[in-house]
Amino acid sequence: MVHAAVVLFTRDLRVHDHPALRAAAAGGGPVLPLFVLDPAILRRAARNRVGYLVEALADLRRALRDRGCDLVLREGDTVAETLRAAEEVRAASVHLSADVSAFAAARSARLRAAARRTGVEVREHPGATVVPPGALTPASGDHYRVFTPYWRAWEAADWRALLPAPGRLPAPPRMPVGRLPGRRIADLGRGAAASERVRGGESAARERLRRWLESGLAAYPERCDDLAAAGTSGLSADLRFGCLSPLEVARRARGAAGSGPFVRQIAWRDFHHQVTAAFPEMPRRDYRPRDPAWWRDDDDAFEAWCAGRTGVPIVDAGMRQLLREGFMHNRARLITAAFLTRTLRVRWQRGADHFHTLLTDGDVADNYGNWQWVAGTGNDTRPNRTMNPLRQARRFDPRGEYVRRYVPELAGLRPPLVHTPWRAPDRPADYPPPLVVLD
Repeated sequence: MVHAAVVLFTRDLRVHDHPALRAAAAGGGPVLPLFVLDPAILRRAARNRVGYLVEALADLRRALRDRGCDLVLREGDTVAETLRAAEEVRAASVHLSADVSAFAAARSARLRAAARRTGVEVREHPGATVVPPGALTPASGDHYRVFTPYWRAWEAADWRALLPAPGRLPAPPRMPVGRLPGRRIADLGRGAAASERVRGGESAARERLRRWLESGLAAYPERCDDLAAAGTSGLSADLRFGCLSPLEVARRARGAAGSGPFVRQIAWRDFHHQVTAAFPEMPRRDYRPRDPAWWRDDDDAFEAWCAGRTGVPIVDAGMRQLLREGFMHNRARLITAAFLTRTLRVRWQRGADHFHTLLTDGDVADNYGNWQWVAGTGNDTRPNRTMNPLRQARRFDPRGEYVRRYVPELAGLRPPLVHTPWRAPDRPADYPPPLVVLD
C-alpha cells in the first residue's frame, strides 16, 4: 500500500538538492510539503529574518505549485501541527532536514516521541551542511575542536551526490493549504527592520549564486577582506535559510579560479555546526572557560557600541552597516566583536545576542561559534590574540571608503583623519569622542 508522506520544512526552503523532499517523493504516494509558523519562534527571531522568511515561503510555494503540489502553512506548535497534518492525510512518515541547535534537537526529540505513539515514522536527512555533523570525528574525541585538522578531513571526505529538484509531486486530495503570512507575521520578531535587507527566496538566491560564480569568485582571494569592495558572495542569508544547498555551493565553486579560500569558508561553517552539535550550549556557555574577572559590566559602553557611537570610526561603520542592511562584512564582524570583548571587555554573550537580533543570516552555530572564537572562549588556538581596530582600518579600508559610506558625519574626511578616534579641530561636532584611547 502506498502512503502519503509529510515533508516538514524548517530552514531548508528550497527544492534543489533537498534530500528530505526527494526521499518523501521516492515513496510514490502523495507528498505534503509543510511549514509551521510557530509564534514562539517568530517572536524570538530577528525581524530581518522573519521578513526574509516571508519572502522565501512565497517563493517556495511557487516552486512547489510548478511541480503539482502546494506548500501547506499552519500556525502553532510545530510538533502538534505536523502530526495533525500527518493524521489528516494518513501519512506513514515525516521527513525533515537534521539541524544542530539545542532548540532543533529538542524539537526533533519531541516529534519522534509523539510520532512513535501514533505509528508515524520520523526520518531526518542531511542538507544543512556539506558534510553532516558527526560524520567526521578525530581519533581522540567525538568532534573536532580545532579547525585545521577538521579542514583536512573535510577536504578528503566523500561528499554525497547532488540531488536534482523533483519533477511532478502528487498532492494529497482536498487539503487546505493556508494563506501566506502577511504583515502581521512579518512585523513579529525583535530588533529594527533593516532598510536594505537582502531579498529572500530560492529564486533570488540562485540568481545571486549564478552571478557570484560568474563574476565574483575569481577575485575573492584578493578582495574578500576589502571592506569597501563587494568582494564577498552575499550568500550567507541564503545558506542560513537553506534557500541554497551548501553542498551545491561548494561543489559548483570547487576547483574554479579563486575557489580555495571561499570553499574554506564553507568548511568553517560546517566546522561550527559540528562543534555546536557536540556542545549545544554554545550560545550561552563558554566552550573554553575564561577567567570571569576579565569581564566588565559597562552598559553605557555596550549601548554606544550597539548604536555605532563608540567614536572609533571603523567599529561604528560596521555596527551601522548591521543596522542598515541586517548584514555586516565578515572582517567588520571580527573588528567589532574584538573591540567589544577585548577592548571594552564586555561579555561576548551580549554582543552575540545583539548580532543575532539583527542579522538576516543569524545562524546559531555560526554566530555564536564565531563570537566565542573572537572572545577567546571558543575554538581559536590563540585565545589571547589581539586585534587593533586602527591597524585593521588602515589595512582593510585604506581609503576610508567603508567608513565614509556608513558614518555620514565623517563623509568629508580623508585618511588618516577618517580613521582617527580622537578629538581634532576638523572632526565633526556631532561625532562622539572615543570610548577608549587607542594607539
